[in-house]
Amino acid sequence: MTVALVHGVPETAAIWTPLIGELEAQGITDIVTLSPPGFGAPTPPGWPATRAAYHDWLVAALDDLGGDIDLVGHDWGAGHVYGVLAERPDLVRSWVADCAGLLDPDYQWHDAATAWQTPELGEGMIAAMIGDDPEHRVALFAGLGITSPTAEDLARGLDAEMGRCILALYRSAVQPEMARLGTRLADRPLPHGLVVIATADTYAGTPDTAATVAASLGAATVRLDGLGHWWMLEDPAGAAAALVAHWRTDRHDSA
Repeated sequence: MTVALVHGVPETAAIWTPLIGELEAQGITDIVTLSPPGFGAPTPPGWPATRAAYHDWLVAALDDLGGDIDLVGHDWGAGHVYGVLAERPDLVRSWVADCAGLLDPDYQWHDAATAWQTPELGEGMIAAMIGDDPEHRVALFAGLGITSPTAEDLARGLDAEMGRCILALYRSAVQPEMARLGTRLADRPLPHGLVVIATADTYAGTPDTAATVAASLGAATVRLDGLGHWWMLEDPAGAAAALVAHWRTDRHDSA
Protein backbone atom coordinates (compact mmCIF):
# COMPACT_ATOMS: atom_id res chain seq x y z
CA MET A 1 0.00 0.00 0.00
CA THR A 2 1.42 3.34 -1.11
CA VAL A 3 -0.38 6.56 -0.22
CA ALA A 4 0.12 9.24 -2.88
CA LEU A 5 -0.88 12.81 -1.99
CA VAL A 6 -1.53 15.41 -4.71
CA HIS A 7 -1.98 19.06 -3.75
CA GLY A 8 -3.54 21.97 -5.58
CA VAL A 9 -3.25 25.70 -6.33
CA PRO A 10 -1.46 27.90 -5.25
CA GLU A 11 0.17 25.29 -3.05
CA THR A 12 3.17 23.07 -2.50
CA ALA A 13 3.47 19.73 -0.71
CA ALA A 14 3.90 21.66 2.56
CA ILE A 15 0.13 21.50 3.08
CA TRP A 16 0.44 17.75 3.75
CA THR A 17 3.14 17.89 6.44
CA PRO A 18 0.86 17.83 9.54
CA LEU A 19 -1.34 15.11 8.00
CA ILE A 20 1.66 12.96 7.12
CA GLY A 21 2.79 13.15 10.75
CA GLU A 22 -0.61 11.93 11.93
CA LEU A 23 -0.72 9.12 9.37
CA GLU A 24 2.73 7.95 10.38
CA ALA A 25 1.60 7.90 14.01
CA GLN A 26 -1.11 5.46 12.91
CA GLY A 27 1.37 3.21 11.15
CA ILE A 28 0.92 4.51 7.59
CA THR A 29 4.51 5.07 6.51
CA ASP A 30 4.67 4.42 2.76
CA ILE A 31 3.65 7.95 1.74
CA VAL A 32 4.73 10.00 -1.27
CA THR A 33 3.82 13.54 -2.23
CA LEU A 34 3.33 14.20 -5.92
CA SER A 35 3.85 17.89 -6.65
CA PRO A 36 2.42 19.07 -9.97
CA PRO A 37 4.97 20.89 -12.16
CA GLY A 38 5.04 24.56 -11.25
CA PHE A 39 3.60 23.93 -7.79
CA GLY A 40 6.64 22.99 -5.74
CA ALA A 41 8.22 21.00 -8.59
CA PRO A 42 10.14 22.32 -11.62
CA THR A 43 8.39 22.64 -14.96
CA PRO A 44 9.85 20.87 -17.99
CA PRO A 45 10.87 23.06 -20.96
CA GLY A 46 7.81 24.25 -22.85
CA TRP A 47 5.42 23.07 -20.13
CA PRO A 48 1.89 24.11 -21.22
CA ALA A 49 0.36 23.79 -17.72
CA THR A 50 -3.05 22.77 -19.08
CA ARG A 51 -5.45 20.33 -17.46
CA ALA A 52 -4.56 17.78 -20.14
CA ALA A 53 -0.84 18.20 -19.43
CA TYR A 54 -1.38 17.67 -15.70
CA HIS A 55 -3.49 14.60 -16.48
CA ASP A 56 -0.60 13.12 -18.47
CA TRP A 57 1.86 14.07 -15.71
CA LEU A 58 -0.15 12.30 -13.01
CA VAL A 59 -0.70 9.20 -15.15
CA ALA A 60 3.07 8.96 -15.68
CA ALA A 61 3.79 9.54 -11.98
CA LEU A 62 1.38 6.79 -10.94
CA ASP A 63 2.78 4.45 -13.58
CA ASP A 64 6.25 5.04 -12.13
CA LEU A 65 5.03 4.25 -8.61
CA GLY A 66 3.24 1.06 -9.62
CA GLY A 67 1.70 -1.32 -7.10
CA ASP A 68 -1.30 -0.71 -4.87
CA ILE A 69 -1.80 3.05 -4.74
CA ASP A 70 -4.22 4.86 -2.46
CA LEU A 71 -4.52 8.24 -4.18
CA VAL A 72 -5.53 11.41 -2.31
CA GLY A 73 -6.19 14.74 -4.03
CA HIS A 74 -6.96 18.21 -2.71
CA ASP A 75 -8.16 21.30 -4.61
CA TRP A 76 -6.74 21.08 -8.16
CA GLY A 77 -5.03 17.92 -6.96
CA ALA A 78 -8.56 16.54 -6.63
CA GLY A 79 -9.27 17.79 -10.14
CA HIS A 80 -6.22 15.88 -11.40
CA VAL A 81 -7.39 12.77 -9.51
CA TYR A 82 -10.81 12.98 -11.16
CA GLY A 83 -9.13 13.35 -14.53
CA VAL A 84 -7.07 10.19 -14.01
CA LEU A 85 -10.12 8.26 -12.80
CA ALA A 86 -11.98 9.20 -15.98
CA GLU A 87 -9.29 7.66 -18.18
CA ARG A 88 -7.11 5.30 -16.13
CA PRO A 89 -8.94 4.07 -13.00
CA ASP A 90 -6.79 0.93 -13.18
CA LEU A 91 -3.82 2.90 -11.85
CA VAL A 92 -5.16 3.15 -8.29
CA ARG A 93 -6.45 0.79 -5.64
CA SER A 94 -8.57 3.46 -3.98
CA TRP A 95 -9.02 7.22 -4.10
CA VAL A 96 -9.94 10.16 -1.88
CA ALA A 97 -10.73 13.67 -3.13
CA ASP A 98 -12.42 16.86 -2.04
CA CYS A 99 -13.97 19.61 -4.20
CA ALA A 100 -16.43 17.18 -5.79
CA GLY A 101 -18.69 20.09 -6.68
CA LEU A 102 -16.30 20.86 -9.54
CA LEU A 103 -17.95 17.98 -11.42
CA ASP A 104 -21.52 19.21 -10.99
CA PRO A 105 -23.07 20.25 -14.34
CA ASP A 106 -24.19 23.56 -12.85
CA TYR A 107 -20.90 24.44 -11.10
CA GLN A 108 -19.64 27.97 -11.61
CA TRP A 109 -16.01 28.78 -10.87
CA HIS A 110 -15.35 30.88 -7.76
CA ASP A 111 -14.50 34.56 -8.10
CA ALA A 112 -10.71 34.22 -8.05
CA ALA A 113 -10.81 31.46 -10.66
CA THR A 114 -13.07 33.53 -12.91
CA ALA A 115 -10.64 36.44 -12.63
CA TRP A 116 -7.65 34.21 -13.47
CA GLN A 117 -9.53 32.97 -16.53
CA THR A 118 -9.94 36.56 -17.74
CA PRO A 119 -7.10 37.98 -19.89
CA GLU A 120 -5.27 40.97 -18.38
CA LEU A 121 -7.32 40.81 -15.18
CA GLY A 122 -5.77 37.44 -14.37
CA GLU A 123 -2.24 38.66 -15.07
CA GLY A 124 -2.82 41.65 -12.82
CA MET A 125 -4.11 39.49 -9.98
CA ILE A 126 -1.14 37.14 -10.21
CA ALA A 127 1.31 40.05 -10.18
CA ALA A 128 -0.40 41.43 -7.08
CA MET A 129 -0.29 38.03 -5.38
CA ILE A 130 3.43 37.61 -5.95
CA GLY A 131 4.42 41.19 -5.12
CA ASP A 132 7.98 42.21 -4.31
CA ASP A 133 8.04 41.48 -0.58
CA PRO A 134 8.24 37.89 0.77
CA GLU A 135 6.29 38.98 3.84
CA HIS A 136 3.46 40.05 1.52
CA ARG A 137 3.17 36.48 0.28
CA VAL A 138 3.19 35.10 3.83
CA ALA A 139 0.40 37.54 4.73
CA LEU A 140 -1.56 36.41 1.66
CA PHE A 141 -1.65 32.82 2.88
CA ALA A 142 -2.25 33.87 6.48
CA GLY A 143 -5.29 35.80 5.24
CA LEU A 144 -6.63 32.54 3.85
CA GLY A 145 -6.40 30.99 7.30
CA ILE A 146 -3.12 29.12 6.76
CA THR A 147 -0.84 29.53 9.74
CA SER A 148 2.96 29.46 9.89
CA PRO A 149 5.16 27.56 9.29
CA THR A 150 2.98 26.30 6.43
CA ALA A 151 2.23 29.86 5.25
CA GLU A 152 5.96 30.57 5.07
CA ASP A 153 6.61 27.37 3.12
CA LEU A 154 3.85 28.17 0.63
CA ALA A 155 5.05 31.76 0.25
CA ARG A 156 8.47 30.53 -0.84
CA GLY A 157 6.86 28.55 -3.66
CA LEU A 158 4.72 31.40 -5.02
CA ASP A 159 6.72 32.81 -7.92
CA ALA A 160 6.27 33.92 -11.51
CA GLU A 161 6.36 30.38 -12.90
CA MET A 162 3.66 29.23 -10.49
CA GLY A 163 1.64 32.25 -11.54
CA ARG A 164 1.98 31.34 -15.20
CA CYS A 165 0.86 27.80 -14.44
CA ILE A 166 -2.14 29.02 -12.46
CA LEU A 167 -3.37 31.10 -15.39
CA ALA A 168 -2.81 28.36 -17.98
CA LEU A 169 -4.46 25.69 -15.85
CA TYR A 170 -7.58 27.68 -15.06
CA ARG A 171 -7.93 28.91 -18.62
CA SER A 172 -7.86 25.33 -19.86
CA ALA A 173 -10.73 24.46 -17.53
CA VAL A 174 -13.36 27.06 -18.38
CA GLN A 175 -16.80 25.49 -18.09
CA PRO A 176 -18.20 23.26 -19.44
CA GLU A 177 -14.81 21.49 -19.25
CA MET A 178 -15.28 20.25 -15.67
CA ALA A 179 -18.94 19.39 -16.23
CA ARG A 180 -17.91 17.20 -19.16
CA LEU A 181 -15.39 15.46 -16.90
CA GLY A 182 -18.17 14.79 -14.39
CA THR A 183 -20.30 13.22 -17.12
CA ARG A 184 -17.48 10.92 -18.19
CA LEU A 185 -16.82 9.86 -14.61
CA ALA A 186 -20.46 9.05 -13.91
CA ASP A 187 -20.37 6.49 -16.72
CA ARG A 188 -17.28 4.63 -15.47
CA PRO A 189 -16.83 1.87 -12.90
CA LEU A 190 -14.41 3.33 -10.36
CA PRO A 191 -12.26 1.94 -7.56
CA HIS A 192 -13.27 2.31 -3.91
CA GLY A 193 -13.66 6.07 -3.43
CA LEU A 194 -14.22 8.64 -0.71
CA VAL A 195 -15.35 12.24 -1.18
CA VAL A 196 -14.25 14.59 1.58
CA ILE A 197 -16.92 17.18 2.35
CA ALA A 198 -15.49 20.02 4.41
CA THR A 199 -18.67 21.87 5.21
CA ALA A 200 -17.11 25.35 5.47
CA ASP A 201 -15.27 25.07 2.13
CA THR A 202 -16.82 27.60 -0.25
CA TYR A 203 -14.66 27.02 -3.32
CA ALA A 204 -16.49 24.12 -4.97
CA GLY A 205 -20.19 24.35 -4.29
CA THR A 206 -22.27 23.25 -1.32
CA PRO A 207 -22.01 20.12 0.84
CA ASP A 208 -25.25 18.88 -0.71
CA THR A 209 -23.79 19.25 -4.19
CA ALA A 210 -20.67 17.33 -3.16
CA ALA A 211 -22.82 14.54 -1.74
CA THR A 212 -24.83 14.33 -4.96
CA VAL A 213 -21.68 14.10 -7.05
CA ALA A 214 -20.24 11.46 -4.72
CA ALA A 215 -23.36 9.34 -5.19
CA SER A 216 -23.01 9.62 -8.98
CA LEU A 217 -19.45 8.29 -8.64
CA GLY A 218 -20.46 5.45 -6.32
CA ALA A 219 -18.21 6.94 -3.64
CA ALA A 220 -18.60 7.11 0.12
CA THR A 221 -18.50 10.49 1.87
CA VAL A 222 -17.06 11.88 5.07
CA ARG A 223 -18.35 15.19 6.44
CA LEU A 224 -15.80 17.34 8.22
CA ASP A 225 -18.18 19.69 9.97
CA GLY A 226 -16.93 23.24 10.39
CA LEU A 227 -13.70 22.67 8.48
CA GLY A 228 -12.77 24.71 5.44
CA HIS A 229 -10.76 24.30 2.28
CA TRP A 230 -7.54 23.37 4.10
CA TRP A 231 -9.10 20.68 6.28
CA MET A 232 -5.83 18.74 6.40
CA LEU A 233 -4.24 21.69 8.19
CA GLU A 234 -7.18 22.60 10.41
CA ASP A 235 -7.62 19.10 11.89
CA PRO A 236 -4.85 16.77 10.71
CA ALA A 237 -5.68 14.15 13.35
CA GLY A 238 -9.34 14.00 12.33
CA ALA A 239 -8.41 13.95 8.65
CA ALA A 240 -5.96 11.10 9.21
CA ALA A 241 -8.59 9.11 11.10
CA ALA A 242 -11.06 9.53 8.22
CA LEU A 243 -8.51 8.39 5.65
CA VAL A 244 -7.37 5.39 7.67
CA ALA A 245 -10.99 4.33 8.23
CA HIS A 246 -11.58 4.53 4.47
CA TRP A 247 -8.53 2.40 3.69
CA ARG A 248 -9.46 -0.16 6.31
CA THR A 249 -12.97 -0.39 4.88
CA ASP A 250 -11.43 -0.92 1.45
CA ARG A 251 -9.30 -3.80 2.69
CA HIS A 252 -12.31 -5.36 4.47
CA ASP A 253 -14.47 -5.06 1.35
CA SER A 254 -11.74 -6.65 -0.76
CA ALA A 255 -11.20 -9.59 1.62
